[in-house]
Amino acid sequence: MTTRVILVRHGQSTYNAQKRIQGRLDDSVLTDRGRDDAERVATALCGLPLDAIYSSPLQRARQTAQLIVSRLERAPELQTADLLMEIDLPLWAGLERQEVRTRFSEDYRRWQETPHEFSMVLEGGKQHFPVLSLFEQARQFWRHLLARHAGQTVLVVAHNGINRSLIATALGVKPELYQSVQQSNCGISVLNIGDVGPGELPKPAAVQLESMNLTSHVGAQFPTPRPEHRGPRLLLVRHGETEWNRNGQFQGQIDVPLNENGREQARKASEFLKDVRLDFALTSPMARPKETAEIILEHHPDLPLQLDDNFREISHGLWEGKFESEIEEHYPGLLNQWKRAPETVQMPEGENLNQVWERVAIGWKKLVKAYDSQPVTGLVVAHDAVNKAILCQLFGLSPEHFWNFKQGNGSVTVIDYPNGAGGYPVLQAMNITTHLSGSILDKTAAGAL
Repeated sequence: MTTRVILVRHGQSTYNAQKRIQGRLDDSVLTDRGRDDAERVATALCGLPLDAIYSSPLQRARQTAQLIVSRLERAPELQTADLLMEIDLPLWAGLERQEVRTRFSEDYRRWQETPHEFSMVLEGGKQHFPVLSLFEQARQFWRHLLARHAGQTVLVVAHNGINRSLIATALGVKPELYQSVQQSNCGISVLNIGDVGPGELPKPAAVQLESMNLTSHVGAQFPTPRPEHRGPRLLLVRHGETEWNRNGQFQGQIDVPLNENGREQARKASEFLKDVRLDFALTSPMARPKETAEIILEHHPDLPLQLDDNFREISHGLWEGKFESEIEEHYPGLLNQWKRAPETVQMPEGENLNQVWERVAIGWKKLVKAYDSQPVTGLVVAHDAVNKAILCQLFGLSPEHFWNFKQGNGSVTVIDYPNGAGGYPVLQAMNITTHLSGSILDKTAAGAL
């Protein structure tokens, strides 16, 4: 029984437009753009059955939720929840961001670089840790939601900080990486959560981030880098569909080519990225990602394509070429173990995830270092297991988190290094497939690896 949670950040507010810190100050309301974008969220959600809708009580989020509800054909009653309030920054709320940077320079640096250590001393000398408190608030909301809506589809409309914290606590990401999750105004994220016990938080293997920070519905392919961005932006693409993907047949390192639908997915990805300036391109040397990359680069004909064997798909060994029923017949129980505890599985005459982690880390670190402190954009085309390993490693997650990130055929994921290779990465958007189907839901085959 899977619970689907659709997270939406509120539309642009007056304080967003003025570049002011908002926190829990409730003086800010939606701008005209914020209202328009909220209506576009409703259009993107059209046709999705919703069992419950929750909103933060702060008016910028509540207005966004009300606009969405007013334009949905069938919508449940809107409920507000204090546990969806934005991060509490009482000493900064209402101030312009630049003023905060100037007046509280050391605190602001800590807020950006070590948010788990960032604190404010309030009246009476009480020490307040905003990010740590917000993470506990997020955990409480998950307990509340999952106890009441198991197996349902729930829309949650809230804020940048609490949405980051909800995603992080569901995936097991530490507060240190609070700033590594982007949430744009009216961005949409989708989480799928399996069974949890009463009052429990989701276990890593039970959570899938299907997509994160989708913004195509509000006219933005993906977020643009900030002006102070100093490092590379990497566009991570999974190869287009193969016939073995469609049939649910394990391919691993067997060099299966794209099918016609996979080529069409690559063409749509190419169209999606045609106006993006690409400074370099790299792919796994296997046929399916290489052809995907070549189709994408038809709009960038002068860009050479680099190959890196570190990004080759996981070797499934004796599983390759087999369907799940055949694997279960020859290796009873091992497929279920792969689905529930992938980090414990050694593929017969193939690899385990620790081996994949090691070679992918080598390739990724080499790539990021090669473009360190250069504000360039590169294309990287690889495979399901490889992309999942990259995403886990961005957040310091071990192979037990392998299933946390979905990667659809032809999807695009955006990863920034705003401070170069030495700084924390930022996941700007993940598993964008709207260019393939027009839906916020991933409708690709995304079958066997």
